[in-house]
Amino acid sequence: MALDKNNIIYRRLDEHEDIKCFDCGDEDLNDFIKNDAPLYYKSRLSTSYILEDKTTGEVIGYFSLAHDRISLTDFPSNSSYNRFRKKFFAQGKMFKSYPAIKICRLATSLNYRGEGIGSMIINMIIASYQQDNKAGCRFVTVDAYASALPFYYNQGFMPLSKEDEGADTRLLYFDLKQL
Repeated sequence: MALDKNNIIYRRLDEHEDIKCFDCGDEDLNDFIKNDAPLYYKSRLSTSYILEDKTTGEVIGYFSLAHDRISLTDFPSNSSYNRFRKKFFAQGKMFKSYPAIKICRLATSLNYRGEGIGSMIINMIIASYQQDNKAGCRFVTVDAYASALPFYYNQGFMPLSKEDEGADTRLLYFDLKQL
């Protein structure tokens, strides 16, 4: 289905909003936006945003964000954590963790696959944290499904360690300062 990207708006999902018509082909992701997203928002666990076609009101995609961190416990050893830390923070900055924003969920409607909606979402997230860094955020993280790894690699995300290689999900990061 062709989409005029000028007709796309994105907004925060209201805690009382009821999304009924959304299908991305993954039942877990469908269930989250239809049932769990408002509860997560109300509990202050994550905030979800929807992209919709302003001419039809159709939800074409969504994403959920939460605060995260990259810390020593994400690495198999102290030495691998220290290598990571020195790669990005050569001038000291020896914290036990570094601030990040986590992409908890990201989905595109089956009707709009191949239209670049996922890339648009990633670009929006990155731009918003680069331009409006209210509380300090260096990285974007995601626990990516194995099937979504090529998408995230194409967006510039990197694996945090080799420990989860071949697992169902893999912890990836994007350095916001690289741009």
